Amino acid sequence: MPPTVSRFAVLALLTLALSATFSAQNVTSDLTVHEWGTFTSIAGRDGQAVKWSPLNGSTDLPGFVQHFHSGDFKVGLRGTVRMETPVLYFYSPHAATVSVKVKFSKGVFTEWYPGASHIEPDPQYFLDPKALFERRIRGSIAWDSVTVSPNLVASFPHDHQGKQYYAARETSAAPLVVKTETGNQQEKFLFYRGVSTFPPPVSATVSPEGALHLTNLAPDEIPSVILFERRGDKLGYRLGGALPGEMSLDPPELTSTFESLSRDLEDILTSQGLYPDEARAMIATWRESWFEEGSRLFYIVPPGFVNTILPLTINPAPSETARVFVGRLELVTPTTTQAVEKILATHDVAALQKYNRFLEPILDQMKAANPAKAPQIEKDLELTYAAQMPRLSE
Repeated sequence: MPPTVSRFAVLALLTLALSATFSAQNVTSDLTVHEWGTFTSIAGRDGQAVKWSPLNGSTDLPGFVQHFHSGDFKVGLRGTVRMETPVLYFYSPHAATVSVKVKFSKGVFTEWYPGASHIEPDPQYFLDPKALFERRIRGSIAWDSVTVSPNLVASFPHDHQGKQYYAARETSAAPLVVKTETGNQQEKFLFYRGVSTFPPPVSATVSPEGALHLTNLAPDEIPSVILFERRGDKLGYRLGGALPGEMSLDPPELTSTFESLSRDLEDILTSQGLYPDEARAMIATWRESWFEEGSRLFYIVPPGFVNTILPLTINPAPSETARVFVGRLELVTPTTTQAVEKILATHDVAALQKYNRFLEPILDQMKAANPAKAPQIEKDLELTYAAQMPRLSE
């Protein structure tokens, strides 16, 4: 006589079978997704990220890229972090269609391409410059139909703006076809940017002698840190390795080359999971921006921190996902302060513009460090820009 099987046992076995089937149907075993991006912020005198306007000039993106509300809405939008050019690459031996959704803690997505299926908050809604600090905003962006098309003869959009955008296409990733309200759009990746008010996972204070003291604020180890400095045509960097807790770094000697720095950066990025061509594409994209005048800390953002701040959902899920984000923390060092003071005294507009979008927070920290000099700084700044006016009218 066969053994008796209870209804509860049958139900349990059925549940397990259905669960296994469901999981198998929602994982694409031969799909791989890689992502890279940058979190840019500025360290205040206490080492914490300060409020700033991440974009105070024209956009550096092609004209076909879509914007929240309007192309210039981000000018003046204040935050603590500018999320710059995350791109999602997809690899598969055959065509596969997935949906993709990204959420952004305390942030808003400001640019993206291809066209997204859903954006929150609604892009028709105008955000005032202080909105991210005054309201509880958790942005999200979704693409409902992304077809990974490895055999597609791609026809990607192109114009003469934002040349660094195109460097991100120089990988072996599969072309994508994205279904949008206006028809299908093709691209080599999913691209997006944003601004947020979350605190970065590292703090950095600078001593009067220029030494940098770092503190890891994240629960996980920061995999790698690099201290970089450029003054005119000279540059230098110091590899700090992993940051489990605290660390001090002296300023680097300005005897390095772009080639050696690029090689070291590529090694670090590939050690975190990027393919070599992805690492080279990331460095090429940011070569002109990462290595501009001034001092800054580069660090690999812990993956757990990335997944908390920027949760990513792909359905069906890929069998492998690598997300590599580089943190960029701008530093107001004594050398930077002295350089800006000299520029203001000589009213050298071209030299002042090298500090670009970081100039306002640099000047704010200079005035906070020496309030008695604040009126003179404002006067010199006014005279410097006034000296430019005759050139503009010529």
